[in-house]
Amino acid sequence: MAAAKPHVITFGKSTQVRWLAGTDENTPFELKVRALYVGGKPKEFTIGSPHEITERLFVVRRAFRVNDSLPDEGAPRWLWQRGGWVLVDRVTGRITPLNLPEFDPYRSVAGWYRDYVAYCGVSDDNQKLYAFVIELGRRKPLLKKELKDAVLDDKPDSACQPPIWERQPARVSFEATGNEKATYFIRGHSVDVVTDEEGKEGSE
Repeated sequence: MAAAKPHVITFGKSTQVRWLAGTDENTPFELKVRALYVGGKPKEFTIGSPHEITERLFVVRRAFRVNDSLPDEGAPRWLWQRGGWVLVDRVTGRITPLNLPEFDPYRSVAGWYRDYVAYCGVSDDNQKLYAFVIELGRRKPLLKKELKDAVLDDKPDSACQPPIWERQPARVSFEATGNEKATYFIRGHSVDVVTDEEGKEGSE
């Protein structure tokens, strides 16, 4: 049987749009949005750079428009919003939304390495902050650690600093306002905390 023909997946030109943020959605931010095409047909709008996982798979963050018009208003009033992440398969052309537990599209920043993603998640009641490490394809997080002293803010991307990855051995560091920097080893399908001594050895 003939091998499956890969779908042609391309990105359109970047367009600068206005994103209204803040508690009252009255603070404008500029987003660069690109359309994602599969076989020449637009499938999603995206923001930021894609992360290549394999030659076949990559992830990218999506953006979308929501209708903000009230019931007594006639014409739609479209507002741009930031969304979560999607997994794209170049062979099948399939786009799969990723379920990242407690990922807050407004405040969380994801850091990717191989098929791992690290981010700070926000609880549903907006009271707790967690350090997460997720391996794609696994149901349970490799790491979910509450950052007890972290201070939550209402600004975009404020959950914590972008997680920092290092290799050999693979490790990731989290740093949030009010919380000490924490580093974790990634050992296959598990995570271990890095002690001060191990951190010093790894930095030499």
